[in-house]
Amino acid sequence: MPLTLASLVQHSALKLTVRAGGDRLDVPVRWAHVSELADPVPYMEGGELLLITALQLDAENPRAMRRYVKRLAEAGVVGIGFAVGVNYDEIPQALVEAAEEEGLPLLEVPRRTPFLAISKAVSAALAADQYRAVTAGFAAQRELTRQALNAGPEGLLAALAAQVDGWTALYDASGAVVAAAPEWAGRRAARLTAEVERLRDRPAPASAVVGGPETEDRVELHSLGTGRRPRAALAVGTAAALGTAERYAVHSAIALLTLTTERSRSLYAAEQRIGAAVLRMLLAGESDHARAVAGDLYGDLLDAPFRVIVAESAPVSATRAHAEAHARVRTATPPTAAVPPAAATAGAAAAVPAAAGDGGPLAGLAETVEAAAARAGEAVLVVPEGERLVVLAVDGGAAVAACGKYAEALEAARTKAVGEQAGEGGELVVGLSAPTGPVATAVAYRQAEQALSVARRRGRVLVEHEQLASGSMLPLLADDAVRAFADGLLRPLHEHDATGRGNLVASLRAWLSRHGQWDAAAADLGVHRHTLRYRMRRVEEILGRSLDDADVRMELWLALKATSHE
Repeated sequence: MPLTLASLVQHSALKLTVRAGGDRLDVPVRWAHVSELADPVPYMEGGELLLITALQLDAENPRAMRRYVKRLAEAGVVGIGFAVGVNYDEIPQALVEAAEEEGLPLLEVPRRTPFLAISKAVSAALAADQYRAVTAGFAAQRELTRQALNAGPEGLLAALAAQVDGWTALYDASGAVVAAAPEWAGRRAARLTAEVERLRDRPAPASAVVGGPETEDRVELHSLGTGRRPRAALAVGTAAALGTAERYAVHSAIALLTLTTERSRSLYAAEQRIGAAVLRMLLAGESDHARAVAGDLYGDLLDAPFRVIVAESAPVSATRAHAEAHARVRTATPPTAAVPPAAATAGAAAAVPAAAGDGGPLAGLAETVEAAAARAGEAVLVVPEGERLVVLAVDGGAAVAACGKYAEALEAARTKAVGEQAGEGGELVVGLSAPTGPVATAVAYRQAEQALSVARRRGRVLVEHEQLASGSMLPLLADDAVRAFADGLLRPLHEHDATGRGNLVASLRAWLSRHGQWDAAAADLGVHRHTLRYRMRRVEEILGRSLDDADVRMELWLALKATSHE
């Protein structure tokens, strides 16, 4: 326990007597300092026991003593030790009354007790307290190490919570709570996700101190990891600031958790090479060889239906241009259905564009799906290929859910940014295959690439291959080349209508929409069917094409659709 004024008063060799402030002797003493200056405050740091003989003080002047004592108390001095028998045979009453009025402890130091003895006693007590803290810290380190080896991060967190008499929590790279101790602390830790995300954006190692919404506790956040971006974070909540022993315990926990959560770069690179080899074998149709190479690392993934995710970075300007062009022809299409509601997890909800970090959106997506899979205990295969990322993830699992949530967050951010000046860098486009197995991986890969191509054309972040057949093909008409063809094909009709000699474009649209039924189309236009027949003959004459040809009718209908929102 820390040294206090009460400890010094009880020191049998010092023979100190309390003359004022006896109810405040439990304050800690940081040091004992001797000063005969009339104003020693500029040289004090707070927490000192000031030792004086009143050599330069007007100690019998009540007004001067009140000013003197008040200034010492405001500076954080915890007490005054007055040596009697040097300049004064007893402590002047003015000083005693001033100390009582201010509530500052005043100790009488007998003639036979030198100030040096008090300084040595303080120094020895502080050294003993420091030794106890270091010893307790080493003991805590041994206990934390034992728990980490025997019970993993959960056991370590429980031991650390007991050491600091508070609560602890571990977050993954996405800011989701992985484990907490005691059990109730998980709800408290979940409210700090925003602070953890801000900490994640700072280079490791980083730390921060935050208070609760109602300042119910003091929480320290520490990043874990050795790379530029933290792989995890530790939260330590206590009622007050940590002491020396508790600080040693926290530092030990940080080191142990870093070793637990941070894989070496060579190991991670080796796993990626294995993953790339497994992917190549699956794409080559060698599923048996792929299973043998995958082993325990990816073997579980190949035992259940999985999806292939192909993601690429796209220039911001190009992506937004496609999005704006697509908006002119977009019809009501169902939202992305890649993630069933039941598959959504709390961790997936944490996948936000900020997770992209310094590595860009591809790195953010890889980090998001890996973190979600790790939380759910799923196997996931992530293979970076330059500006492309290929992922094999369990169908309906947490990794696919996290990918969907990440894409939704990017989609929302992109929608908000449309119309603003595009910045430098890149955005993400993702294609998702239908569920598949090892034998049909190559087919699923092509499905994901096709969905990726459509996502880029539509200006979307993510498109699922199953949507290509169930949705409308009209959004594909947003391509600039298609629009140029449509404009050229219909230009003669628009030029004709501009002269006021009949509305051939509207008549053609009505006739095609009624599948060539003259009476129905004429009724829609409010004209006689013979008038409509005349107009269709004029369309054939101007375009030099026969409307009896199904291919011609198809081209004209698509051209009308491609230009219908101009």
